[in-house]
Amino acid sequence: MKIDNSIKTTATNPVEGTPPKTGGAGKQQRDTGQPKDSVQISPLSSQLHSIETAMASTGVVDTAKVEKIKQAISDGKFQVHPEVIADRLLETVNNLLRTQHAH
Repeated sequence: MKIDNSIKTTATNPVEGTPPKTGGAGKQQRDTGQPKDSVQISPLSSQLHSIETAMASTGVVDTAKVEKIKQAISDGKFQVHPEVIADRLLETVNNLLRTQHAH
């Protein structure tokens, strides 16, 4: 029984100082003079990256406030103000509608 090693691997980062691999029948692969693939990052991308970095360093949840509310609920002292909730909900909806019309 013959074992065939049909999986061939190629190095993605060749070690410095090693000669280039030859292709096909012993011929070296030549640079065809065609431009290689390149990537350009737009200013918007770098702006998004800086926003992402700023958001990562900002706490999303105020843990002290959460603990205070949990304690108030446990003590039976937490009060719900439906008018405030309704006002803030309407304010959020209005802000969302304004931003949709701006686009």
